[in-house]
Amino acid sequence: MSDGAPLDGLRVLEISSFVASPLCGLTLAQLGAEVIRIDPIGGAGDQHRWPLAPSGTSIYWTGLNKSKKSVTLNFRDPEGQRLVADLVAASGPGGGIVVTNAVGRPWLGYDQLAKVRPDVIHLQILGHHDGRPAVDYTINAGLGFPMITGPEGHLGPVNHVLPAWDVACGLYAAIGVLSAERHRRSTGEGRRITLALEDVALAVAGHLGFLAEAQLTGADRPRIGNHLYGGFARDFATADGERVMVATVTGRHFADLAAATGLTGTFAELERLLGADFAVDGDRYQHREVIASLLAPWFAGRDLGQVALGLAGTSVLWSRYRQFTDVVADLVAGGADDGGADDGSTDDGSTDDGSTDGNGPGHGGLAGNSMLHEVDQPGVGPVLAAASPLEQDGRLEPAPASRLGADTADVLAGLLGLSAPQLRDLAERGVTG
Repeated sequence: MSDGAPLDGLRVLEISSFVASPLCGLTLAQLGAEVIRIDPIGGAGDQHRWPLAPSGTSIYWTGLNKSKKSVTLNFRDPEGQRLVADLVAASGPGGGIVVTNAVGRPWLGYDQLAKVRPDVIHLQILGHHDGRPAVDYTINAGLGFPMITGPEGHLGPVNHVLPAWDVACGLYAAIGVLSAERHRRSTGEGRRITLALEDVALAVAGHLGFLAEAQLTGADRPRIGNHLYGGFARDFATADGERVMVATVTGRHFADLAAATGLTGTFAELERLLGADFAVDGDRYQHREVIASLLAPWFAGRDLGQVALGLAGTSVLWSRYRQFTDVVADLVAGGADDGGADDGSTDDGSTDDGSTDGNGPGHGGLAGNSMLHEVDQPGVGPVLAAASPLEQDGRLEPAPASRLGADTADVLAGLLGLSAPQLRDLAERGVTG
C-alpha cells in the first residue's frame, strides 16, 4: 500500500476461540492493526481443531490467526488476569480495544476493564442475545435454513458446511470495532458492544426476505435442490462427466443462453404456449423444470471444453463444479480448464457490456491473484495464505500465525516494560506460557 496500511496505529487485544471472534481480529490485522491474541496456557478450545496438517498442527487455527501476535497467560491466576488489564490500560492511544467471545469472566468484562481504562472499547460476541451459548450449527437449525436446503422431497434437515453466521458475525464485529473507534476519536468515549450470533443470523434472514415471506404467506419455502428460488439457475451434466452451474439472473442472461444453445425459437414457442415471458424472473422459475429439460441435452452432448466454447462471449453466468484440490491445483499451476465467462455482472444481475474476461475456458481469476501468497507457517510448512480481500491501492501480504505464546515476552516487555528477570519469574510461576 502506497500510503501505509489503513489501520496503522490500532492495537487490538483478542481473547477468543473458534471462528467469529478470531475472524474479527484477522480482518483488522490484515488491514494493518496490531492484533494480539491472548490465549490460556496450552491454548483455547480451538487449538487443535481440524483440519490438521500432516504434522498435527491445526491449519484451521493457523489460518484464522495469521498476522497476529500470540500471548499466553494463566487466566485462572489473579496475576494473569491483572496482566490482561494492564495490557488494556497500557496499549496506547490506538489501543484499549478488546474483542472476546468469552463469557462468565467478570475480570474480562467491560465494567472491570473500564475501571483501568475509561475509554476502553469492549466487544463481546455471544451466542444468543440473552447470553445463552450457541454455535453456528445450532443457530442455523433454530432459524430454519436446514429445512429448506437439499433435494426436493428430502424430509430431514441438511446442514451446510460453511459456518455462514460465524463468518458474518466476525465481519460485523470488525465493523463494530471500527465504528466505536471512530466515535472514541471524536468524543474520547469508549464503548460497550455486544454482538449475538443469533442476532446476526436473524438480521440476515430478515434482510433477505425469508422472515417477511413466511409472515406474509404463512407457508414454508419449498426445497428445490440446485434450482434458484425465484429465477432460473441449475446444474447440468456434461458429456465428460463434469457438472456445471448455469445462472440466468436477468432476461438478457436467459436470452444469451437460449441463443448459445440454439433454443431461441423453441423457447419463444414455449412462451406462447404457456402464456409466459422468460424475460421475467418468476416465469423462468415457474417453468424451470421444462426449461431445464430442454437445455440438458445441449450440455450432455458436449464436453467441458465445448461448453466453454459455446458460452464464450455471452453474458451467461456459469462455472464448473470443482473440488478444493482443483482450486489449489489451479492456484499452484497457473490455471485450470474449467470454464466461466465474466460479463461484468454485479450480484444483483446488472451488467456492463457483456464482454468476457479474456481467459477462454480457464478460470482466469485465480491464478496470479494478488490476494494469495505462500507463507512458511511454523508447524505446517509452506502453505497458501490469503491477504485481505479488500484491495486498497495494494494489499498487506499475509504473515504466518505465531506459534502459541511465542510473543508473550516481547509483548509484556514492550507494552508493560517488564524486565527479563520479571519475565522469567512469571514464566517459572506459571503465570505466563
